[in-house]
Amino acid sequence: MTKTVICMKWGERYPAHFANRLYNMVRRNVTGDLRFVCFTDDETGLLPEVEYQPLPPIDLPEKYRWWPWRKISLWQAGLGGLDGEVLFLDVDLIVTGNMDEFWDYHPGEMCIAENWTQKGMGIGNTSVYKWTMGEHTEIFEKYMRDSTPIHAEFRASQQYVSAMIPDKVYWPEEWCVSFKHSLMPKFPMNWFQTPKLPAETKIVAFTGRPDPDEARDGKWQAPLHKKIYKHVKATPWITEHWR
Repeated sequence: MTKTVICMKWGERYPAHFANRLYNMVRRNVTGDLRFVCFTDDETGLLPEVEYQPLPPIDLPEKYRWWPWRKISLWQAGLGGLDGEVLFLDVDLIVTGNMDEFWDYHPGEMCIAENWTQKGMGIGNTSVYKWTMGEHTEIFEKYMRDSTPIHAEFRASQQYVSAMIPDKVYWPEEWCVSFKHSLMPKFPMNWFQTPKLPAETKIVAFTGRPDPDEARDGKWQAPLHKKIYKHVKATPWITEHWR
C-alpha cells in the first residue's frame, strides 16, 4: 500500500524548504511506498520527490483568501486524482517519530488532533488529519453554495470542519502536540527552561508564532509590549528533526 501525504503552502511566509523538509521528515519516518503531494501557488524550489499540484479551486471571500479557510478546498471530490486514505500535514510542523501507526489507527475513519486550546469541546485541529478521499465532500459543497452563514457562525475553518464531522476520532494525545501549548514552559519559566520533546511524540505542530526556525534560534516575533511573556529559549532538538 502506498501511503499518501499532502500539504499546502501559499504566499510568502513558507518558502519551498518548508515543504522539502516536511517531505524529508516524512520519508525518514514512514516505511514503504510514499506519495507526497504539495498543493501550492509556487512550485519553485521543490524537490523532485515532492509532487507539485496547483492550489485547488475555491471561491473565498476576499477577507479570507489567504487564511486557513483555503484548506476547505481539500474536501472537494476528485482532488488531485488522489484516492484512498490521505494524511494532511501542515507545512510548518515537525515530524519527530515513526508515522506508520497513523495509517493503522482507525482505518476508514476521519482522524484528527484534538485542538489543544479547546479540549472537550469537540473541535479538532487541522494541522494533522486523515480521511478517505471522496468522503465528506459536503464540507466543500456547502461552503461553495453560501459561505456567508458559515463565516458568521464559525471563527476558524477547523471549527466548521469539526461541526460537519461530529463522529471524528482523535489521535492519541501523546502523538500530536503543540509546541506553544504543550511543550513551552509557562511564563515566567519560559525564560529559563528549554522546551522538552517527549519520547512518545510523533508530530509537533507550530500554531501561529513562533515558527520552527524561530523556536530553534530562540526568537519569537511579537509586538514589543508582548515580548515580556512571548519568549522562547533556543531549542536544539528542532535542528535534529527539522531537516
